[in-house]
Amino acid sequence: MRSGRAARATSAAALCALTLAGCSAQAAAGGPSREANARVAEARPSVTAKPTPTRTPLRALEGAHINIADGQTVGVGMPISVTFDRAIPASERADTERQLKVKAGVDGSWSWVKDRNLLDGQRVDFRPREYWTPGTEVTVRAGAGITRTFTVGRSLVATVDVRSHTMKVVKDGRTRTVPVTTGAPGMETWNGTMVVSDKQREVFMDSRTVNYGDAYAGYYSYAVHLTTSGTYLHENPKANTYAGRQNVTHGCVGLATDGTAKRFYDEVIPGDVVTVVGSKDTVAVGNGYGDWNASWEEWRAGSALK
Repeated sequence: MRSGRAARATSAAALCALTLAGCSAQAAAGGPSREANARVAEARPSVTAKPTPTRTPLRALEGAHINIADGQTVGVGMPISVTFDRAIPASERADTERQLKVKAGVDGSWSWVKDRNLLDGQRVDFRPREYWTPGTEVTVRAGAGITRTFTVGRSLVATVDVRSHTMKVVKDGRTRTVPVTTGAPGMETWNGTMVVSDKQREVFMDSRTVNYGDAYAGYYSYAVHLTTSGTYLHENPKANTYAGRQNVTHGCVGLATDGTAKRFYDEVIPGDVVTVVGSKDTVAVGNGYGDWNASWEEWRAGSALK
């Protein structure tokens, strides 16, 4: 009797195991029945297939130019500036912006800028909310035909105080103070933030081009270009006497000839930041790269994409 009960128990256990393994066992035998499939289909919530979004392909932006060279290293203040051979009408600016792509992982915005030397609608700039982080890799595309990749280098921010006649240079967290001379009364240096656009070992400067008569005409060395209106930070023999003491220039920032000007020239790169404080009129956004003189709200309001 015990052996008979044991055999029946063994058979029952085997049957139970087979029942619990139902789906697997049916799959091995050829899959679930039609009735089972119908019950499963009824139990599942209905799902409507969503179409895969397609990206609008970029088109060529004829006459577009980007201010940064491919592979260039720039300072933390450099905006991406795209200029056009023609003025873009207001009705086309939103579509044009959609053709401009920046890959950098930052919170930034395009804004249409009235350049000092261009028509309204010929320039649109991109800048982050704050200065770029050193080491950032940036790729920018202007339509289908233009791509630039550049790197943000080390940080250099110089602050010129016209009242104390000094310039504080902060480079990668290290600070030094340099004596300077700035614009004399009536010819004050622009107030606000300017971004270095380029630099030249020597530049011929003529006072007649800035409506100062025959005050000067000659070559000046170690010239760091700050605005399209003609503001430079450069070597000036007058700084040997007046730097740190008095403002005597026609609006530029003057550095002494004892190696002070050369040192700054050698270390500065396009995109570095020079901010002037304590002066009068603030440099316009479109006078060179004055983009940082607009608040973030003002900057975003200049975009055609609302």
